Amino acid sequence: MATIAIIPARLASTRFPEKVLANATGKPLIQHVWENARRARSLSRVVIAADHPRVRDACAAFGAPVVMTREDHPNGSSRLAEAAATLSLEENDIVVNVQGDEPEMEPGVIDAAVAALSSSGAEAATVASPFESGEDPTNPNIVKVVVRRDGCAMYFSRSLIPFPRVAGVQGAAPLRHVGLYAYRVRFLRVYPTLAATPMEQAESLEQLRILEHGHRIAVAIAACRGTGIDTREQYEAFVRRLKSVVG
Repeated sequence: MATIAIIPARLASTRFPEKVLANATGKPLIQHVWENARRARSLSRVVIAADHPRVRDACAAFGAPVVMTREDHPNGSSRLAEAAATLSLEENDIVVNVQGDEPEMEPGVIDAAVAALSSSGAEAATVASPFESGEDPTNPNIVKVVVRRDGCAMYFSRSLIPFPRVAGVQGAAPLRHVGLYAYRVRFLRVYPTLAATPMEQAESLEQLRILEHGHRIAVAIAACRGTGIDTREQYEAFVRRLKSVVG
């Protein structure tokens, strides 16, 4: 059984055009993501799924293996499924979807997702992180997850869940969802065929489609400080952090 990270790298991006090729650090952003993911101990390979020759050529320049995918995929899971088929992966292999705009994703978080999937009978796995001081659990831009006693997801929401109905009563603390997923290849072939669901559309959260169709998502609890880069301002902040570390 192989465990492979696939990094979808789209050239087009609305809020920050061509961000995967941004290179103010001396390296394209996608190279930082690839190099960081390779530090995860659970992975046997890290492959980039590109949708444009410019991305393919940039990745080839720093030695990353690349597979080409169509430009018209409706979502990341569909692109992942095409890449897995191109790579001729076996149905029991594990594919980890590492986002192409998350250069600071901790390798240990990737390992935690793989371990959660490997030790469960779930079809997919993801990660939840305790909220840190200063993070606002009521922020609808931060997705929360409630976890069942068996370690699988009960629900994801942009609202505060669980809601503290009685003040002063100690209950389950909210958990921030980390958008990292691991899948068995056999489920990755099914996932893109699942119809959209009411809760998915109401919350605008694609992972709810898995739950609403009766499948399970195992959840690893791991501290995660890495964040994605959606805007030029966030990229500039990443460049400053990196330069402060390397001096």
